Amino acid sequence: MHREEKIWLILSSAMIIGFFLFAGYQAFALGMGPPSHTETIDPQKVDETAPFDNPGVFQTGDNEYEVVMTLQIFSFTPNDIEIPAGSEVTFTMTSKDVTHGFQIAGTNVNAMVMPGYVQKITQTFNEPGEYLVICNEYCGAGHQVMSTTITVK
Repeated sequence: MHREEKIWLILSSAMIIGFFLFAGYQAFALGMGPPSHTETIDPQKVDETAPFDNPGVFQTGDNEYEVVMTLQIFSFTPNDIEIPAGSEVTFTMTSKDVTHGFQIAGTNVNAMVMPGYVQKITQTFNEPGEYLVICNEYCGAGHQVMSTTITVK
């Protein structure tokens, strides 16, 4: 094996190991891994299963809130959400019918909500204002009207 081949082999192996270490650090230390889909729910019994039998906004701590949401054909429940500025909000969501998207415009929040699974995503809202929430997965003929707002005061 030539000297140049050995150098390239060592460099490429080091880069691959570095990428794996970086991805592992992000997933485990920073919690940036993909959702594991360990929480499941019967999509036929969403209205009877806690916490989705009582969707809404709940305070869980100082400046911490949980929004329990159900997504169904062309609507979000609850429809309008109000929280104080500086709050950390955990969205706990599931779909009653088909795959929906959950995107908060102006933030990094973008999730796919599938029937049979519970999706959780957390966002801190520091700036007051209205945030538009849209479904970004085609869910049927009225998909373009599926939106709601989050009001941060």
